[in-house]
Amino acid sequence: MTQEPLGRGSAPRSGHRWARRRRLPDDVRAALGLTPADRTLAAGELKDGGWAAGTAAHLLVLDADGTALRRLWSDVDRASFDPAHGVVTVRWVDAGPVLRLRPADPARSRLPQVVRERVEWSVVLGEEVALPGDRSARVAVRRSVDGRLFSQALAGPGVDLDDPAVAALVDAAEHRVRAAAGLTS
Repeated sequence: MTQEPLGRGSAPRSGHRWARRRRLPDDVRAALGLTPADRTLAAGELKDGGWAAGTAAHLLVLDADGTALRRLWSDVDRASFDPAHGVVTVRWVDAGPVLRLRPADPARSRLPQVVRERVEWSVVLGEEVALPGDRSARVAVRRSVDGRLFSQALAGPGVDLDDPAVAALVDAAEHRVRAAAGLTS
């Protein structure tokens, strides 16, 4: 099924209603450290009573106990959305605890889409590095919110990036992706 572009003031032709962007309550904005200038791309209440929001720069979460998490999109290693269970799963480059977000209304939440878009935007180029012993690592060139490019090396399970044999392979791959992205040194 194809949808035609919407004209100004047009209703969706597919019969779907557009979800309104949910505004964060002022106390939640304050707890997340958001200023009036911070534009949220997606925000919503979570099933556990917490809140989650995405801005151009950060993924922000306020859990039901009032603990706030603020991470850059370039801190996200991988993210996925399970539509059957309405769960956004986020894995971090620093191997921090896996984050699972359950939007209160997953069918109307823009959070999964914004997480995907912002993580994809932050990844410029990547390469999987095959290592001895059927192990792997990954290197990537990432983009910060200010447009600066930088590289990351991520170890797979059981990989020691300080091992000289591993380091040589990972360093070579990192050099290739940096060069391909136009980064020097």
